[in-house]
Amino acid sequence: MEEILTLDHPDSRAHEQELTSDLPGRTFDSNGQGRHVMGTSVEPKQQETITFAKQIAEHLDTHRKAGDYSKLVIFAAPAFLGLLRENMNAHTNKLVVHECNKNLVQLSVDKIREHIPYPLPILSE
Repeated sequence: MEEILTLDHPDSRAHEQELTSDLPGRTFDSNGQGRHVMGTSVEPKQQETITFAKQIAEHLDTHRKAGDYSKLVIFAAPAFLGLLRENMNAHTNKLVVHECNKNLVQLSVDKIREHIPYPLPILSE
C-alpha cells in the first residue's frame, strides 16, 4: 500500500467572507414596499466543499477505470464522507474496503496509516 496522490482544495477551508466579494443582493417583497437580503440555498463555503467532493469522486472513478487501484480506503470528516458517498458511483463504491469518519488532515502519513486495518478486508464479490 502506498500514497499516490494528495488532493488539496483551499477554497473549501476558506472563510465565508473570502469566498464572497460582495454582500448578498437585496430585493423587494412581492406584497408591499419591504426590502430584504436575498439568500442562497447553499452557502459559498458549502458549495466549495461539495465541488471538492465531486472532484475527488471523479478522480477516483477515472483511476478506477484505468485500473490504478483495486481497493479503496477513505478517511474523511463525517460530513465530507457523506458528500463523497453521494458523489461516488456504484462501481467505485464497490472498491471501498474501509471508511474512517475522522478528520485526520493534520496527521502525518505514518500516523494516518496507524488507522488503516491490516490486513485490509477482502472485497465481497
